[in-house]
Amino acid sequence: MTSLQAVVLAIVQAVTEFLPISSSGHLILVPRFLGWPDQGLAFDVATHAGTLLAVLVYFRNDVIDLIQGILTGKPRSIHVDFAPRPLAWAIVLATIPAGVAGLLFKDWIAGEARNPILIACTAIFYGLLLGWADKRGEKYREIGSMTAGIALFIGVAQALALVPGTSRSGITMTAALLVGFTRPAAARFSFLLSIPVTAAACAVEAVDVFQGAVDPGQYGPMALALVVSAVAGYLVIAGLLAWLRRQPMTVFVVYRVILGLVILATFGLGLGAGD
Repeated sequence: MTSLQAVVLAIVQAVTEFLPISSSGHLILVPRFLGWPDQGLAFDVATHAGTLLAVLVYFRNDVIDLIQGILTGKPRSIHVDFAPRPLAWAIVLATIPAGVAGLLFKDWIAGEARNPILIACTAIFYGLLLGWADKRGEKYREIGSMTAGIALFIGVAQALALVPGTSRSGITMTAALLVGFTRPAAARFSFLLSIPVTAAACAVEAVDVFQGAVDPGQYGPMALALVVSAVAGYLVIAGLLAWLRRQPMTVFVVYRVILGLVILATFGLGLGAGD
């Protein structure tokens, strides 16, 4: 993998990981049109580590509060807008469904679920669902009103994101909007919820990578991808939260429908590099 490929794919991963537009859909299109080979598992570990770092740095105060909340049950100051221990346990609870589903359907997710037509259909369907939830939601809840029941509902929704094309951030924001959260609060909880899921994915992938012995020639591209995905991810988080304070989800809904149609045309009609 060249440095250019590492930079492009890291930016694509970071942007699509956090925007509700489906990373799977983009990561099958970019190599297809540019004629690049599959980036490999080692590269995935690097970009996932980078996006995890972006969330940890951006939400560092929330993360500190959550850790302190688990240990002491008390916030760092009176300015914290949520009860740390209940929110920390809500995140733990919301993580369980995806973990269970991942273990039960691991082989199907890694195999048949990578079908481009399925990815296109889920991108379109869940994009339209996001638009419906954005219009229907009452948008009165802030993150401090998270309950165990709501967290479990969002967690079950997150498990659906194991199907490529769904978008983890998209489906968790959709679920949060449906139960009345504001757009910024829905995005904030979605990002915090990504921490244990991404950390677990990095750990599992890292074990697989190092058991197979990483090619030393990939260390450079991997390090570059980690840095680029972390910086790009941080900027995307900041930009998305600023956007959602003022604007609806419409642009992401339209984009997802177009993305799905492009995937259908590309793989259904055999378009792309080499065709």
